Amino acid sequence: MLSLPQNKNLSEVVLHKITVAYAMSCAGACRGSTIIYSTMLKEDLLHIYAESFRNNWTLPALTEYGTGNTVTYGEFARRIANTHILFEMLGVKPGDKVALMGKNSMNWVVTYMATITYGAIIVPILQEFNPRDAQHIVNHSDSVMLFVSDNLWENFNYENMPDVKVVMSLDTSDVIAERSKSRKALKVLDVLGRTFRKRYSRGFMPEDVRYRYFKPDSVAEINYTSGTTGFSKGVMLTLNNLCGNVVFGIRSHLHYQGSRCLSFLPLAHAYGCAFDMLTPLAVGTHITLFGRLPAPKLLMKALSEVKPTLILCVPLILEKIYRKQLVPIISKSSVRRLMSIPILKQRIYARICSKLVEAFGGEFEQVIVGGAPLNPEVEEFLYRIKFPFSVGYGMTECGPLISFTPWRDFIPRSSGRTLQGLMYSKVLSDNEACIPGEICVKGENVMKGYYKNPKATGDVLDKDGWLHTGDMGTISHAGTIFIKGRYKTMILSSNGQNIYPEEIEAKLNNMPYVAESLVVERGNKLVALVYPDYEAMDAARVGIDSLPELMERSRRELNTLTAPYEQVDEIHLRANEFEKTPKRSIKRYLYQ
Repeated sequence: MLSLPQNKNLSEVVLHKITVAYAMSCAGACRGSTIIYSTMLKEDLLHIYAESFRNNWTLPALTEYGTGNTVTYGEFARRIANTHILFEMLGVKPGDKVALMGKNSMNWVVTYMATITYGAIIVPILQEFNPRDAQHIVNHSDSVMLFVSDNLWENFNYENMPDVKVVMSLDTSDVIAERSKSRKALKVLDVLGRTFRKRYSRGFMPEDVRYRYFKPDSVAEINYTSGTTGFSKGVMLTLNNLCGNVVFGIRSHLHYQGSRCLSFLPLAHAYGCAFDMLTPLAVGTHITLFGRLPAPKLLMKALSEVKPTLILCVPLILEKIYRKQLVPIISKSSVRRLMSIPILKQRIYARICSKLVEAFGGEFEQVIVGGAPLNPEVEEFLYRIKFPFSVGYGMTECGPLISFTPWRDFIPRSSGRTLQGLMYSKVLSDNEACIPGEICVKGENVMKGYYKNPKATGDVLDKDGWLHTGDMGTISHAGTIFIKGRYKTMILSSNGQNIYPEEIEAKLNNMPYVAESLVVERGNKLVALVYPDYEAMDAARVGIDSLPELMERSRRELNTLTAPYEQVDEIHLRANEFEKTPKRSIKRYLYQ
């Protein structure tokens, strides 16, 4: 384990130790190279956390929004140590799997961090998964313990999880169920406090925070994807995979000592986990946990109170704000007349940007959008008004980050630049800068494989270590990624043209009274499935009988915006919303 020089903050030390590694990205490690990749990170993830907890001992670490319940880094480390003793007394060993399911909360974060610093493997489960799928994940992962919220546990059947020895409540820290007839877990809880005080008889001090060394390629997490193309697979992420994301966050100063973070994305998802929890905890950020559903009104209130210095969000949030709040303003005839005058147009844009920044708390460096594609019209407008946002690209299999560019250097319609020194990328086409092909990546962040699924692993990881992402796109000579759509959803037209339905849907979703859409091939026709925006219809007093005519008008307008081979032949209306994954992406495979 590496020791840190004195009088250096964590960010400086980590940067110093990996300077040589990052420099390699400018030399022989080119994007299209087929060299066998070798590990470059020299830092140890668990050592980073031990140093952070000691260096930030008295600073606030976690606050639960709405309760004011706050713990310092010192108290947080103490709770982790207490959980380590619990694991020891229950017979949990390094390498054992511990499942975790519940809303963002202090106990959720403690359980996650205690598990990986103990050397066990955490299995975070999105609370939106239905009980049947969640129970399957617990069993498939071979988890020996389950930490779960009380309201979720009501829908589980303990008898159908034979490997789980103990179930603990995330709400009360009590034992909910256990396999042992001697009630061992209950007895352990009775003496846990006394055992902790005996072990740390002089009190729990900064020097007591020491975590064991585990090999960088040790599996730290099995994250079951919430994919749009079928049942989820268990992505095995190693300590080094997580460390690659954390080191990038430190190097980029996404978070820093004393910065503020509002964690409202699910921490069980790789995106929120890496940059709303793992990176902030590595540098001394104050994390406020927003455990409720992120309804726009409540979320905006929390943002105005917490005033985060960095905001992570999914496209849906920005798209709703754009449609519900910004479009009505810029569509007014009086505003349109003013915007026809260049000087006034810029002033109006500046005013809108200022109000939007204020609504998000007013003190953030940038908003990072990820998890799904951002609607091009929304992206173009935000870029035009100079709103500080950037779009990144990642997937659970990379824990999650592949590419990112800070907002000042962000290129519209791109997904940022491939992470220098950590990741490489290439496109399987004759001209990767011009002709779309499948995007492939390799590097520090790429998973070890799918748990107990060698066939699925072999389907996406080739012999040279390249991960085939399933996304189609191009890559500029500078390493900037431009995504066209998913390989599996691409439609080949009768004249051999590639049709990316996501691009057509983005245009259709901006049409009046369209809440969401899906473009599919039915026979030899392109058909758009549309779920209407009933809220907008009610506001405009538009009756359901008018919908067919309105949709036909939208179809004709849409076809003026698309290429001849992308023309939509029919629009079919849906009475109900599309079924979605927990991160709000449509499960496309259900509607093909």
